Amino acid sequence: MANLKELASRKELLTGGHRMCPGCGAPIIVRQILLASKDPVVVVAATGCLEVSTTIFPYTAWNVPYLHNAFENAGATLSGVEAAYSAFKKKGKISQHVNFIAFGGDGGTYDIGLQSLSGALERGHDLLYVCYNNEAYMNTGVQRSGATPKGANTTTEPAGKVRQGKVEWRKDLTEIVAAHGIPYVAQSIAGNWADLTKKAEKAFSIRGPKFMNVLQPCRLGWGYKPEDTLNIARLAVESCVWPLYEVENGVYKVNSKPKAKKPAADFLKTQERFRHLFKPGNEQLLIEIQTEVDRRWEALVAKEPAVRTGA
Repeated sequence: MANLKELASRKELLTGGHRMCPGCGAPIIVRQILLASKDPVVVVAATGCLEVSTTIFPYTAWNVPYLHNAFENAGATLSGVEAAYSAFKKKGKISQHVNFIAFGGDGGTYDIGLQSLSGALERGHDLLYVCYNNEAYMNTGVQRSGATPKGANTTTEPAGKVRQGKVEWRKDLTEIVAAHGIPYVAQSIAGNWADLTKKAEKAFSIRGPKFMNVLQPCRLGWGYKPEDTLNIARLAVESCVWPLYEVENGVYKVNSKPKAKKPAADFLKTQERFRHLFKPGNEQLLIEIQTEVDRRWEALVAKEPAVRTGA
């Protein structure tokens, strides 16, 4: 694994001067993943915050070959690019290895682009799909998505007298992707550069389809101060709301097991989208959320192989 000094010495492939919000985790995720690649990269980006803020015509923040496609087809587009590269390589027209990366938000990954992503994985294309997961359709007005947690206030499922935010549990996309039987699947966060870059490096070293689901706090949609982005992401791990783990060739490994697991409420309190949960009368909702966090955490840990001890 490259150390921090080595990563910092590499060329920046996403430049400054883009128009992402102050405190946005998306460019942090993108920069660190791109720095983890020793080989040239080709990037495809689904429509979303990242795309609209880095490619405002006639400018671009990308120092790599970059292709913007529709909201729903990043997986299919990158599949075609990778297939063309493979054809040229077989003909001897290209010899250098290239890493192909798709970036999509949770709207374009969990929901609108799920069929395209699933197809790319099932066909076995040699690519890495990265979901920068801010848990709602932030670019179009903070509407709920399949990644939005239960109880979160959004513009399409607002907290009010009848409902207290989103009523459904969020979709577990990482497990859905793992069920495809691909070589590598991982969860990470903006806020742990060592975990994120290590997993990206591992993904780049593996041939075949790879997927990374990276939690990206959104200052605008979640409601907090810009300087708190990385701390909030770390708190999601410390409370087991968002576990760090990977699945390599079907084998699960949990990368962080908090010695003193923090209550989910500690994470929820940091964001305005959950402010209503702490009003009198919503105590049961907090209990339900904590119970579900505990259930998912215990189910995840149980998937790790048993550690064998010598006789």
